[in-house]
Amino acid sequence: MSAATRSLALALLAGGIAAAQEAPLVRVGSKASIENEILGEMVTLLARHHGAKAQHRAALGGTQIVFQALSRGDIDVYPEYTGTLTAEILQDQSLRTDDELRAALASRGLAMTRPLGFNNTYALGLPEAAAERLGLESISDLAKAEHAGLRLGFSEEFMNRSDGWPGLKDAYRLPHRPKTLDHSLAYRGLAAGSIDVTDLYSTDSEIKYHKLRLLADDHGYFPEYHCVLLHRNDLAVRAPAVMAALVRLEGAIDNSAMSEMNTRRKIDHVGGRQVAADFLESRLKLDIELPREPNPLWAATRRHLLLVGISLAAAVLVAVPLGIWSYKWPKLGHGIMALVGIVQTLPSMAVLAVMLTFLPIGPAPAIVALFFYSLLPIVRSTLTGLKEIPNHLKESAIVLGLSPRARLWRVELPMASRSILSGIKTAAVINVGTATIGSLVGAGGYGDAILAGIRLIDIPLILQGAVPAAVLALVVQFGFDLLEPLIVPKGLRLAAGKG
Repeated sequence: MSAATRSLALALLAGGIAAAQEAPLVRVGSKASIENEILGEMVTLLARHHGAKAQHRAALGGTQIVFQALSRGDIDVYPEYTGTLTAEILQDQSLRTDDELRAALASRGLAMTRPLGFNNTYALGLPEAAAERLGLESISDLAKAEHAGLRLGFSEEFMNRSDGWPGLKDAYRLPHRPKTLDHSLAYRGLAAGSIDVTDLYSTDSEIKYHKLRLLADDHGYFPEYHCVLLHRNDLAVRAPAVMAALVRLEGAIDNSAMSEMNTRRKIDHVGGRQVAADFLESRLKLDIELPREPNPLWAATRRHLLLVGISLAAAVLVAVPLGIWSYKWPKLGHGIMALVGIVQTLPSMAVLAVMLTFLPIGPAPAIVALFFYSLLPIVRSTLTGLKEIPNHLKESAIVLGLSPRARLWRVELPMASRSILSGIKTAAVINVGTATIGSLVGAGGYGDAILAGIRLIDIPLILQGAVPAAVLALVVQFGFDLLEPLIVPKGLRLAAGKG
């Protein structure tokens, strides 16, 4: 190699290293709320504009899921609220000042920016006409005997947070028994008259759109919820230019601006990324170039197939042997069937939450959850297929002098193949539908469109995820039907009336 060639190679290598150093990876998270997703998109666009490779893990669920992801290092930054930090995340520390809050975060390797400018506090609200008719001005009015029959409907997070219903009920001595429903559906419940009062965020676009009255918090129960960017301490070291850009958002977004962005997203159905880009261009005077995104349907299909394929393959490798052991040793089989049966009854959300304590956000928790849900149909079908083999065929195999291993592989499993394949097909179809919940932990797939459509009350968007999921389930079922002639012995298919 000549000196000139070596110099060129070294220069290219140095340039590649420098380029890699100049393009740090910044992982942005956001909760499953319209406002949080818009802010997440804003942070992502800012990071990309200042030279980072930014990824947005959107709609990761509730507060605890996203905060745990940040604490573990699965994400680097996400939008949070000071009231949530003090009253929910760090409630056991009785923090009173921002300095105390920053010190508590620093002990966990975290930091926060100064407030972005708006205070998105909790509130209770109802239609203006109903409030006028009932004479409701404040939350204290709800405690009056004549209003004890009002139907309250609150989001699940509000029902369980210490700064939500449990504390509010005690502070105002409210006698009601609220129902739990999704925050995005509460407004529809108010409009339909199925509930009378719900919890609101003060920057919600629906407040103005639905002409709602916010009840005065006359006991001062709700803390202030100033929005900040919560981030890992090392972000300023790894991506100083990005951190400097994020600081520009401090004080830049007032309540009116945030409410307007929420309205454009929720009411006008403008894309969250476009809403964020328009704000950055108008307020920070940045020329934001929106990245070209792949076809959303194709990207969702690939991720959905990944979730279903890996989980199903792992389940087959584990569940078929479990079914064989259950057949060979019946006493052990009772324990195996009881265990996989219990797993099948666990709520999917609970399984995902448990998985998040061991695994990072993304496909892994969803794949493990789907794996567990696939076990029962495959184990049961394997056991059933083996038990239904006629005794004279088993005796014939013994008379022929076949070893137990040979009997299993040459006689028993081929005879049980139709039943086993049926169980695998059932597990696959179930997985296609269940995989949609993986979007709550950043796994992607068709669930992204479904959950976004629920938040936006956008039926076409829901169908963008639901219809492909249904079609994929049919394709999977048809695919297994095509596989049957290749797996099930011809004699068994003829006996079942299939050629």
